[in-house]
Formats: sequence, structure tokens, C-alpha cells
Amino acid sequence: MKKILIIGANSAIAQAAARQWAGQGHALYLMGRDEERLGALAADLKVRGAATIGHGVLEVNEFALHAAAIDAAAAALGGLDTVLIAHGTLGDQKKCEQDFAAALHELNTNAISVMSLLTLLANRFEAQRHGTLAVIGSVAGDRGRQSNYVYGTAKGALAIFLQGLRNRLHPAGVQVLTIKPGFVDTPMTASFKKGPLWATPEAVAAAIVAAVERRRDVLYTPWFWWGIMTLIKLVPERVFKKLKL
Repeated sequence: MKKILIIGANSAIAQAAARQWAGQGHALYLMGRDEERLGALAADLKVRGAATIGHGVLEVNEFALHAAAIDAAAAALGGLDTVLIAHGTLGDQKKCEQDFAAALHELNTNAISVMSLLTLLANRFEAQRHGTLAVIGSVAGDRGRQSNYVYGTAKGALAIFLQGLRNRLHPAGVQVLTIKPGFVDTPMTASFKKGPLWATPEAVAAAIVAAVERRRDVLYTPWFWWGIMTLIKLVPERVFKKLKL
């Protein structure tokens, strides 16, 4: 039985992953901003088979609260061995271009808050010499594009942070999984026109659960995004800067 902490548990992908883990009989602790939604999700997961279920409210940009929140989750579950970090926002790029305060908020939410949490969790898992840290990033972090470069900057920085953390924690037997979804049909992307490249939260969650079990390092999901992003990264900068992407 795994003891799993999910941060950003109210997100569509996190909920879908939690349902799969609950069905496998694991113990779960949920963190998010909306206590009412967390409670409803916890009740649902208990019915689905979660061995233990707990939840707590966390505002991820209140960095000083991170240590106590992680301690509370570990106390509720009797330890931690798996963490999924799934919180994030898809900010207004145009607003971020005009107002750095908006850009800073996006960078804090999508990168710095995650790094703060990972620093605490990495030290805990390194000391216990086992565990899994799974973090949802994005293919947007693979190359800067004019349409979302602030969001992409956050995800790109996070990917490098995770890469270094993976290198550091490997001798301790700790798995660090970087998850890079492509387009996912969630409430956060409700206003976007959907097409054949879009995936459901359930499909992405299934890939995440499988990648944790297989101790993968990096997961592009769906799988074809690895090929798409490989090609995009190969486009010369003198050509890429002329594209409307």
C-alpha cells in the first residue's frame, strides 16, 4: 500500500489519478485551496476503496506554510512514499506582458512554489532513502513560444530543477518523475478549441500511474508529444522566431 500525498488535488488530472490509486487500495492525503471540494473528493475516494483518506487546505504561494502542511500529511498517513504535485495556472499571457506582477504570480504558482515543496520533500525522501516525487509540468517548457512564454518559462525552469533533483536523489533510491502533458481537456482549457491532439484527464492520469509504477524519469503524455516536441526543438531559431506559435 502506498502512502500518497496529492498537492493540487482538485485539478482534473489529479482527481483522475486519485481515483485510480483509490481503486488500488492506497492511502491518500489531498491538498488544495477549496476545502469543500476536497471534502467531497475525499468522500468519493473512500467509497472507491482508498485505505485511508485525509485532506487539508494549502495556498501554495504561502511558502512559509509548506513545511507544516507536509508534516500534517505525513502524520495523517503514518509517513509518505509518493507525492504527486499537480497544481498550476494557465495565466493570461497578454496581461503578463504588460504587468510583471501578473507574470511573477504565474512564475510563483507554476515554478517557485513547486520548488519550495520539492526542497522539503526531497530532504525527507533522501533521509528515508526511498519514495517517488511526481510533478506535472508541460510540453510548453520545452521551447519558448510567443503565445505562452511566461507559462513556458515556469515549466522550463521546473523541468531543469527536476532534472537536477533526479540526479541528486538517484543514489538514495528516490524516483523523480517529470510529467509533460500536451493538450488536456480540463476546466483550465475550457475556452480552447479542441482537436485530435487533445487528451482526457483520465488518459493522462492512467499514464502517470503507470509511469510511477515503472519508475520512469520523464513522461510525455500522450506518447506522441515526445515526437512533436523533438521536431519543434530542432527548428532553427532564425526560422522559429518567424512562426506564429
